[in-house]
Amino acid sequence: MQTCHVRLESPVAASFRCVRAADSLDIDVKKKSVHELRVTLDLETPYQLGVIVGASGSGKTTLARQLFGDAALVTILDDTRPVIDQFPESWDYDRCAAALSGIGLTSVPCWIRPLYTLSNGQRARAEAALKLAGANSKTPVVIDEWTSVVDRTVAKVMSHCVQKYARRSEGARIVLLSCHYDVLDWLNPDWVIDCNRQEYTDRRGLWRGFTRTEHLRFDIAPVDRRTWAMFSKYHYLSDRLPAGLCVTFGVFHGADQIGFQCFAEYTPQRTGHRRVLHSNRTVIHPDYAGLGLGIRVINLTSGEMVRRGYRVMAKFSSAPVYRAMRNQRVWRYLGTDRKIGRTNYGARLLRTKDSFRENVTTYRFEYVGTPEQPE
Repeated sequence: MQTCHVRLESPVAASFRCVRAADSLDIDVKKKSVHELRVTLDLETPYQLGVIVGASGSGKTTLARQLFGDAALVTILDDTRPVIDQFPESWDYDRCAAALSGIGLTSVPCWIRPLYTLSNGQRARAEAALKLAGANSKTPVVIDEWTSVVDRTVAKVMSHCVQKYARRSEGARIVLLSCHYDVLDWLNPDWVIDCNRQEYTDRRGLWRGFTRTEHLRFDIAPVDRRTWAMFSKYHYLSDRLPAGLCVTFGVFHGADQIGFQCFAEYTPQRTGHRRVLHSNRTVIHPDYAGLGLGIRVINLTSGEMVRRGYRVMAKFSSAPVYRAMRNQRVWRYLGTDRKIGRTNYGARLLRTKDSFRENVTTYRFEYVGTPEQPE
């Protein structure tokens, strides 16, 4: 155990207006310009995730500098470069992709755009991923102003993602500084330093059995296909939906649409056979990624399409989606295709086939669940 003492003192101007303001309430200027924080804590016992929480001016950042050094709070983001190019040179692509996906930044377009184009929530995840890339057992990763500039639902989603990442990362330690208490249950940390109350709480033996009581509600409803325009920039395929029959659904948090799901008819209907629709264009806004919403939406809407009488297929090129789908008992894996190079299909089919992506591995599935068994 160690005891830390932080003293914050700010100068008070002696101008006429400042003196009048202080005298109007009979304020003890010297006393009000000093804030002291004293807390006894244990950072020697192994931990994975800690939180320093408190209002602005309560001493969070000063305490963190005292505990971990000035270098721990330096921002390492280069706004002019894509986040995936800022990982160590020694990392291969798969390792970079796993780090970004693990922290909940799953949108590939967000990986390859300059950081200044990302939202506040996406930037916060990018910084966490980059700092964690250099994490080790000796030096904790310290992130200041955690979720301070995002709305509170996004803050909870981000917190859920970072705690999952922390629990999976062997040897890494993460310390988050926040002025918001509403993220504590979503972080489920090993310890908390409350600078407002000047209290240290050790939760190392509690987090495994902890059950969060708060839940986020999301709804699925039919939407106009034109809402795809809000989500196309986060998807790796064309910004246009497939031609022909399309059935589209939206994912909502309250009145806000935060996701999109489409079913498209790729092949003509065969007489005597059920019409076949393919699940595609599944997008959850990056701020809400990491909760497993994508797979859940695919399952629920596929069950609905079966209820309507369709046969549902799916094809993905994303390896993480493939792995998630293989774990779903309502989907049957049909095999893998790999398109290599161009093929001359003749004049009538050339335009269609030229739109196919080349040198891409795709994974094929068929939905075998029922409307009553969506997942």
